[in-house]
Amino acid sequence: MEKNEPKKGNEVAGSIYHTSDYQSNDPLSQGLATTHEQVSDAYMEGEIGAVIDDVDGKDIPIPRKGFEEE
Repeated sequence: MEKNEPKKGNEVAGSIYHTSDYQSNDPLSQGLATTHEQVSDAYMEGEIGAVIDDVDGKDIPIPRKGFEEE
């Protein structure tokens, strides 16, 4: 029985984001940069269904420009 060589999955699992990933030609680095940007944007934007807690215990929805409440 042949011994299998380590898969590229180990390379992916051990990878972390670096600011230089934006200029890299490596698909893994480009993917990390894109994912980092998406997560950063989502974090900065906040929760989609954000509400303000009113003093009487009711939640007041924060209207989003261009979106209707469902």
